[in-house]
Amino acid sequence: MELSVEQAAELRALANSRDVSAEVAVRARIVLWSGEGRRRKDIAELLGVSLPTVDRWKTRYTQRGLAGLEGDRPGGAREQVPARVRARVIALTRMTPPAATGLSHWSTRELAKYVKRTENVSVSWHYIARVWREESLKPYRSGTFKLSRDPAFADKVADVVGLYLAPPGGAVVLSIDEKTQIQALDRTQPVLPVTFSATEKRTHDYVRHGTTNLFAALNVGTGEVVGECKPSRNGKSFLAFLKKAVKPHTGKEIHVVLDNLSTHTTPEVKAWLAGHPHVHFHFT
Repeated sequence: MELSVEQAAELRALANSRDVSAEVAVRARIVLWSGEGRRRKDIAELLGVSLPTVDRWKTRYTQRGLAGLEGDRPGGAREQVPARVRARVIALTRMTPPAATGLSHWSTRELAKYVKRTENVSVSWHYIARVWREESLKPYRSGTFKLSRDPAFADKVADVVGLYLAPPGGAVVLSIDEKTQIQALDRTQPVLPVTFSATEKRTHDYVRHGTTNLFAALNVGTGEVVGECKPSRNGKSFLAFLKKAVKPHTGKEIHVVLDNLSTHTTPEVKAWLAGHPHVHFHFT
């Protein structure tokens, strides 16, 4: 049997839900694994059930969807929100809203309305919010990404990640970066320390002392950080800091990971590297 992405997500949520019985979770796994192409014999063996049991729940799912996996429980107390609805909420939350909704992100109220329209089950937005909290779901958040246009990007990733995960034996790996234009601020009065009944306090106003530039090198193997502030960022300042960062590791092979700033490839820096063949640059 074939499953859509949405159906597989619903079944996975149901199988991992804490609100369903072990029997329902097993039934969901039967259908999910069948949809992934596993043989019925293997499914039965892994879950400790018979072959007819595998066939029965696959058929029930084909006929009735998630509702068919809940089984018949005559005389039992009916749960307020069926487990299949919770699984549906979780699955929908983890996907982009259908184009027909006109939404870019789910809100608790919009998802509650959608579940009512599609499942004919009324759930409050409070219920949706509780499910999100319990499952650590935050569909309102968004992130950023960037695709590199560097044709050597894959090789650089392999090189840098390889240095971090498996550096050459006995070698030192330093990750160097700069934080520029840091405001050097000072408060107009000394900070009042924490006392038994009061928190630390500082004045709301401050005095500007211009800006500074932080150079820092992380020893990937030990976690040690060497830092230094300089009034300007240029090739001369970078080279001076580089000499300071590598000095404690004299006699060892040193691999330096850094970005492609022009100050890292000035003639002075290149000349210094030529005279120190044990220092190797790796550009991100």
